[in-house]
Amino acid sequence: MALLSWLADELPEGTIRYSAKVVAMEEDGVGGAKTLQLHLADGSTIKAKVVIGCDGVNSVVAQWLGLPKPILSGRSATRGLAEYPGGHGFGPEILQFIGHGFRSGVLPCSDTSVYWNYTCYPSPADGDAEESVAKMRSHVVAELRGAKVPAEALEVVERSEMSDVASSPLRFRSPLALVRGSISRGGVCVAGDALHPMTPELGQGGCAALEDGVVLARCLGKAFALLGQERDEGRVVTAALEEYAAARRWRSIQLITAAYVVGFIQQSNNAVVR
Repeated sequence: MALLSWLADELPEGTIRYSAKVVAMEEDGVGGAKTLQLHLADGSTIKAKVVIGCDGVNSVVAQWLGLPKPILSGRSATRGLAEYPGGHGFGPEILQFIGHGFRSGVLPCSDTSVYWNYTCYPSPADGDAEESVAKMRSHVVAELRGAKVPAEALEVVERSEMSDVASSPLRFRSPLALVRGSISRGGVCVAGDALHPMTPELGQGGCAALEDGVVLARCLGKAFALLGQERDEGRVVTAALEEYAAARRWRSIQLITAAYVVGFIQQSNNAVVR
């Protein structure tokens, strides 16, 4: 939240429009006069010359570019937060536990908050979202207890409130989709999870998104410097986004592939693979 607040403070007032979910996108006009229309969930429309899609794993902008939807990795992740008003007593280190087909970790966030995570091959969780999360948390507790995880780590999971627990299947963008697909077209490109959703083994999802931002800023910065010399504004911006796409394509492919392979090895049931 501190990082988001700092970034928001750098922008002119009124730049950010909150709770504005994009549900569809289309191109309007012909030739050099083309504009992009973003249709929002509340029925309103935003017109733009340039769109940078950072709209997550289910990106509308990525779909508009023709990128296929992220695919299931065959594993799921459950995350939660436990609060200890009187202090938790954990040291400043990450505790990680690897068992038969699962991997779990405990990480203190502050003197009173402890984050935990658990990834595994999916277990059946029928019912609505709240019921599914409850079943998954029960599954996590049972698996960790069976693996004889230390009691203090097990208590972190048991102590977390249901509202602070989230469970979802792990998806990733197929590396082949990025080899063949379009990361940018005209005045449109994607970044962050819209570009490279990946499994969490390398801990690089957010880091890669920050890299995207730095590279994109450099490319657009050079483009803005040329606008005084070049009359065709659209061509300059398009060239900048293409330069960005070329720089990020193979980096994204490498990270997605490495994360998937590491997760496959760590959580394989085959002793030779592990």
